[in-house]
Amino acid sequence: MASSIRVKTSLRDGLTTVRAIIRHPMHTGYEVDKETKKLIPAHYIENVTVHHGDTVVLQCDWGRAISANPYLSFSFTGARAGDKLRISWSDNLGKSDL
Repeated sequence: MASSIRVKTSLRDGLTTVRAIIRHPMHTGYEVDKETKKLIPAHYIENVTVHHGDTVVLQCDWGRAISANPYLSFSFTGARAGDKLRISWSDNLGKSDL
């Protein structure tokens, strides 16, 4: 299965900028299905973690207020070209992408 996370990074003057898009429906649980007229069950990302090597450089707790296919952008120092970056998420239904 292909990853749901698309990442781009840039390194300039010791500052690494990370930009990521996560494919996820992010249903709030308050939306009505146009065809069935019933509520769409809640399905949203609860936690996002970013590791640079063995160090956590970002940890986010999200909820139902985040839009579908969320965009994440942040910067950190200490990375070098070729270093590994690992982004993972988990949602309220127990699904995840590592």
